[in-house]
Amino acid sequence: MSANSSRSVAAHRMTLMSNAPRFALGQLVATPAALELLEQTGFSALALVSRHVHGDWGDCCDEDKATNEAAVRQRMRVMSVYRLVGAEALQQTPQDKRSSLPTLWIITEADRSATTLLLPSEY
Repeated sequence: MSANSSRSVAAHRMTLMSNAPRFALGQLVATPAALELLEQTGFSALALVSRHVHGDWGDCCDEDKATNEAAVRQRMRVMSVYRLVGAEALQQTPQDKRSSLPTLWIITEADRSATTLLLPSEY
């Protein structure tokens, strides 16, 4: 195989990535408690919403991630869970203890009319 044909085969195997949002957010709203938590922890609402709309579901279990993937395709409700701590602290916290960490949920409604940032206790 020549060098040119090797490059051609490799080019056909490339996966294209996109910065395009995976679904519409609708009206973006946040509860006062969610805004307070973001301010206390120094996390950016914009960065978290960007992760959500691009399919980074945060600290969800594999089953919830699969449910979100189906929800994007079938226009159902999409939910992300973000623990507002550093990556190292998150890694060091056992899965069954993570609910005690500062947590923000982002939920986009099935009809894509609104996306809400809220605390789990506000659901």
